[in-house]
Amino acid sequence: MNAADCRLVGWAKLSRTFVKVMTLLLLCFLLGFVTGLRSLTPPAAVSWAAHLGWLHFAGTKLAFIDSPAALVVFTLLALVELIADKLPKTPARTAPLGLTARVVIGCLCGLALATSAGGNLLIAAIVGIAGALVGTFAGYNIRRGLVLRAHVPDFGVALAEDLVAIAGSLLIVSHL
Repeated sequence: MNAADCRLVGWAKLSRTFVKVMTLLLLCFLLGFVTGLRSLTPPAAVSWAAHLGWLHFAGTKLAFIDSPAALVVFTLLALVELIADKLPKTPARTAPLGLTARVVIGCLCGLALATSAGGNLLIAAIVGIAGALVGTFAGYNIRRGLVLRAHVPDFGVALAEDLVAIAGSLLIVSHL
C-alpha cells in the first residue's frame, strides 16, 4: 500500500467517525426537541428502547432504565402527561417549572443516547438541552398559532403533537 492509499484509508476512517458523531448529536437534538413537545414521552421511549434491546445500558449508571419497574413508571408518567396536557388548567410548557423540567429531561435524554452509543456525555447533554429549548418554544408557538390564527381546535393540535412526540421518540431511539 502506497502513501496515497494510506491517506485515503485514514480519511475514510475519519469520515465514518465524523458521521457517527454527527448522527449521535442529531439524534440527541431531536430527542431533546421532542422533550420540548412532551417532556415524559422521550424518557418512556428510551426505557422501551432499552427493554427492546435497541439501546444498551448494562454496566452503566443508567442500567436501571432497562428494569421492568422503570418501564412501567416511565410509561405511566408519559400517559398521565398526555392526558394532563389536554386539561384547561395545565400551565404553559414555557412556564418556569415546565421549562426547567424539559431542559433537565432533554439533558438526560442526550446523556442516555450518548451512554448507549459510547459518545461524549457533555456534548450530548448540551445538545439535548438545546433541542429541548427549541422544541419547547417552537411547539408552543406553533400550537398557539394554529389555535389562534388558523382556528384549529386546541384538542386537535394537542393530539397531533402527541402523535409527533410518540412516533418521533420511537423513531429516534430505534436509529441509534
